[in-house]
Amino acid sequence: MIETSPLKLTELYKNNLDTDTLINLYKRMLLPRLIEEKMLILLRQGRISKWFSGIGQEAIAIGVTMAMQKSEYILPMHRNLGVFTTRDIPLWKLFAQWQGKEDGFTKGRDRSFHFGTQDYNIVGMISHLGPQLGVADGIALAQKLKNTGLATAVFTGEGGTSEGDFHEALNVASVWSLPVLFCIENNGYGLSTPTSEQYNCENLADRAIGYGMESHIIDGNNIVEVYTKISSILNDIRENPKPVLVEFKTFRRRGHEEASGTKYVPDELMQYWEQRDPLTRFEQYLIDENIITSDQIEDWRNEIKNDINAGLETAFAKALPQSTPQQELADVFAPHEYVQVEPSGENTNIRLVDAIKDGLEESMNRYDNLVIMGQDIAEYGGVFKITDGFVEKFGRERVRNTPICESAIVEAAMGLSIAGMKAVVEMQFADFVSSGFNPIVNYLAKSYYRWNQKADIVVRMPCGAGVGAGPFHSQTNEAWFYTIPGLKIVYPAFPADAKGLLTASIENPNPVLFFEHKALYRSVYGDVPHGYYNLPLGKAATINHGNDLSIITYGAGVHWAKQLIDEMHFDIDLIDLRTLAPLDTESIKASVRKTGKVIILTEDNLTGSVAADIAGFIGEECFEYLDAPIRRVGSLDTPIPFEKGLENNYLPTSRLKICVKELLDY
Repeated sequence: MIETSPLKLTELYKNNLDTDTLINLYKRMLLPRLIEEKMLILLRQGRISKWFSGIGQEAIAIGVTMAMQKSEYILPMHRNLGVFTTRDIPLWKLFAQWQGKEDGFTKGRDRSFHFGTQDYNIVGMISHLGPQLGVADGIALAQKLKNTGLATAVFTGEGGTSEGDFHEALNVASVWSLPVLFCIENNGYGLSTPTSEQYNCENLADRAIGYGMESHIIDGNNIVEVYTKISSILNDIRENPKPVLVEFKTFRRRGHEEASGTKYVPDELMQYWEQRDPLTRFEQYLIDENIITSDQIEDWRNEIKNDINAGLETAFAKALPQSTPQQELADVFAPHEYVQVEPSGENTNIRLVDAIKDGLEESMNRYDNLVIMGQDIAEYGGVFKITDGFVEKFGRERVRNTPICESAIVEAAMGLSIAGMKAVVEMQFADFVSSGFNPIVNYLAKSYYRWNQKADIVVRMPCGAGVGAGPFHSQTNEAWFYTIPGLKIVYPAFPADAKGLLTASIENPNPVLFFEHKALYRSVYGDVPHGYYNLPLGKAATINHGNDLSIITYGAGVHWAKQLIDEMHFDIDLIDLRTLAPLDTESIKASVRKTGKVIILTEDNLTGSVAADIAGFIGEECFEYLDAPIRRVGSLDTPIPFEKGLENNYLPTSRLKICVKELLDY
């Protein structure tokens, strides 16, 4: 805790700032304070649903934002109303957002400060707190690659510093020398948990030492100190790109949100911080120094209150969202006009792994704003050597080795997209995506639906069993993401498809999970066109035409089914889905209507699988065409074993042949 009571106000606010700047700092703090006071009244009246108060913390948001250039991105939290007002967002627009109106930033799809706006270079938080720190890394990386000389600022609370995302983001920023200002608002409590139960070091700023970072401790209730010191720090960051950690000492004088109250806070502690209110204390200083008068304060208050009331009147008159299921579904993905690029007439017979490499290389040539990130992908070329030689062709700025921190790198990819770039992230193995699960399903997948922000990101997922790699390097985990709206899922089985679908995935401005089966990498060959071409997402391929039975599958399952058909000469319609989201339902229905019998084959275990969902779809849409029960064939409901015999027993290949015979004889 910073002790300021012995200081006279003249000493506390000692500065070289001109009068206009001092008055502007004061008025900038007064605006969010008066908005908050009004919001608390509206909350009690039931006219807004929830409120996270920043009363007593205004100096931090105002000081940081005033020190930044308007072209610099800032990533605030839910107590940083001053960020939004200092960027001069129209009040009615903010009020419409908080009321869930159609004209709010999220069209009523999210509340309070869970939004961003490119018009004001603000990127809002999600409730999981930590992901925005890595997103700031990505934005700063884009600024560094573009050589803009701009910094990025991101906020978190002292509670959020316990999350892994905080440590990953600081580490990445330090290793990559990114121009990021990490702002910790240490306000005493995470909901009701005091700082003594959240961390065991004297100051959170001390954590910077472990990351080789510069750090500062600032009195967060002193607007002059915040503004002057942050201005100096930001100027240094712009000139010498590097991350800086700042801990602002402050206090949360209201509940985590209003409903939770503050009964857990000792009275003497509350009184201590009330005496250090950043607005009233600074106001007294300005009066004492004859910089402003009480009459001026009253005039400003009345003017601001009139602006607030006018903004509320406008917002209350705005319509609530009027939507349809079709419109809601249409807004899940950013629009993309697919333009077919036909392949050249010249082909080469290559492996699946080579086709993926070709597709990645063609895309790097096509998009000079595309960055590839992943563990060991630079000089080493990745564990599967797909990016071997890329550093020599495209440079280390665009082909980036990362620390082992899947969350921060997915988040950094999101930051690159926000700043107008494209990103491909390689998961060394698809299994490891669990360490980056949160930003994929809660940030990438939901950003466009929430506030029209595209996530122009492809996550490459080397997956699959059959190579004796055991439980942690063999999963085909597409089902983890299949239920999440906002994600596209691609899963090719052949080299030509892999190349064309990868280029199309990189073209697409939405998040795509691109599954690459490791057992097929070097075992499957095919003729692949030279040069750049693409294939549409959401279009299945018929691999074999038949009339007696449909097998619907993807990935390695296509090859298992094809081998069985070739060996047994069955009259089977074999459908390779190629993409799971979007799913080619028309091809599925056409095949089932033709044969009347269907097997959905997956390498995944059956419980909760994509196969289960497709079976449900067929039952609803094709029931009258069925001549036999829908059958699903998949792996055992166990983790994937290492030993070859156990792995073979786990996989569904032997069970597929039995099921085919049973269904043909049905």
